Amino acid sequence: MASFSVPLSGLQASSSELDVIGNNLANLNTDGFKDQTLSFGDIFSQMQGTSGNGDPIQIGSGVQIEGTTSDMTNGSVNSTGTASNMALQGNGYFVVSRNGETSFTRDGDFSVNSSGQLATASGDLVMGFPATNGTVSTSGVLAPITVNSNGTVPAAATSTFEVDANLDSAAPLGTTFNTPLTIYDSLGTSQSLNIQYTNTGTNAWSYSVTLPGSATGSAAATTVLASGAMTFNSSGQLTSPSGSVAAINITGLADGAANMSLTWNLNDSSGNPVITQQNTASALNTTPTQNGFAAGALTGYSVLSDGVVQGQYSNGQTLALGQVAVASFSNPQGLAQTGDGNEQATTGSGAAVIGQAGVGGDGSITGGAVEGSNVSLSTEFANMIVAQQSYDANAKVLTTLDQVDQSTIQMVS
Repeated sequence: MASFSVPLSGLQASSSELDVIGNNLANLNTDGFKDQTLSFGDIFSQMQGTSGNGDPIQIGSGVQIEGTTSDMTNGSVNSTGTASNMALQGNGYFVVSRNGETSFTRDGDFSVNSSGQLATASGDLVMGFPATNGTVSTSGVLAPITVNSNGTVPAAATSTFEVDANLDSAAPLGTTFNTPLTIYDSLGTSQSLNIQYTNTGTNAWSYSVTLPGSATGSAAATTVLASGAMTFNSSGQLTSPSGSVAAINITGLADGAANMSLTWNLNDSSGNPVITQQNTASALNTTPTQNGFAAGALTGYSVLSDGVVQGQYSNGQTLALGQVAVASFSNPQGLAQTGDGNEQATTGSGAAVIGQAGVGGDGSITGGAVEGSNVSLSTEFANMIVAQQSYDANAKVLTTLDQVDQSTIQMVS
């Protein structure tokens, strides 16, 4: 009987659905795995004529699989504490490469290989935008992300410094207040500046910026680098000097470092004076700041929400080591799964659009974590019961048709 093909197609469909459910359950703990479902459609119906009112008499030929659909909702973010791990939340895929072949994955369980490059568990290299001296170029060709190539960061000489302090307006004439400050020369050697303020009258102080004589090989105890007068208005705001004191020059450093020219910023970023004169004890409001630093070694790294891999150095500096690329597709359902959590672009998915996390609709990245599978155990068990019942029902139809067929044969014989 031709009708045997109908329940057989149902058995095949139910069996395939059980396979998909089994695969979902098997990947319940697979990082970045997306739950899948099957969609079905009926097979072209056979025409058996028309009824009295002209309606077609059609008998279906069974069921067929029309496609698979992946649930693209986010899996849970599971913190691991491993700096190389990343959880992508929202649209997009990590870009990975092996032997020049590009793939895409949501599995952010990355580690560091023997070359210091971020890699997947199967050895694919994590691709991104390279950084030069801490600056990421998003217009260049993608390259493997390396987290230990910039093992050291060279020293940078101080060029500006800022002191946020209050001078006591009630201090007696001749009272002094000192604010020591550490700066760095071009070799990364720390040098000790001192700024001494002296009360010279009502709303008036003098300042003197000095450096120990030993720093320049001088026999004198200190070398005066700059000096001048400060005046304040009746509200205690600095009126002179205005903005900054420039050209504080240091020459002939004993360690052989380059000559220095410093600028003392007297205003904050909003243009407000940071040295005031109020009727309270002279004191620093915050620790003095300056923009120089000694040489430092890479001590660790972290991944920011935009995918920038930020290196931390022993001198307190942070520099970008690279930025993880994120790829998006016009039709993610069209990606072809190739195993190891990887997928490849097809004509159905469209070409990959490479960008950065958090830009242009791409998702953000959580460092030190991985995205878990979005498979729901309870949902899969419910689907499994329905698929099993469907299989049993089609099997019952098949055995019934077999009994009818046997009875027909017996009638003929």
